[in-house]
Amino acid sequence: MSDIKTGINPLFLREEELRQGIELLFFAYRDFTAEPDAILGEYGFGRAHHRVIYFVGRHPGITVSDLLDILRITKQSLSRVLGQLVTETFIVQRPGVRDRRQRLLELTEKGVELERLLTERQRARIARAYREAGAEAVEGFRKVMLGLVDEAGRGRFPARAAGPRRGA
Repeated sequence: MSDIKTGINPLFLREEELRQGIELLFFAYRDFTAEPDAILGEYGFGRAHHRVIYFVGRHPGITVSDLLDILRITKQSLSRVLGQLVTETFIVQRPGVRDRRQRLLELTEKGVELERLLTERQRARIARAYREAGAEAVEGFRKVMLGLVDEAGRGRFPARAAGPRRGA
């Protein structure tokens, strides 16, 4: 039985629908990253720097080990990017409280400002798309995105309570 509103059978997706989904992800990512990429370029930074700044800002005090787990990059790759962000005073490293071998990462004021500048553009783009799509579509998008994330990564996103959320 197909969905009367869209004419698409939810249990069977044609090749064209799947290909369109892939293309939409490519185009959405291109446009989602365009403004931040331009800003990062002014600093001589790339997307790896953006991801580090974002996740350190999102999780102040994150360990290097946990950041490696999130980003799934090599220690060598992270070391290069993190070293540059520390040298240019966007991030500060501190030893762990219980384990002095741990390195805890936090954004400096300069880092917070750059993270805010990068994220506000992306936040506005997401907020606009969510408003245009409506609450039901937002939840559907969340489900689709969670379905694309591997099982281990899904644990980072707790189940949400029913009902629409405000403040996007």
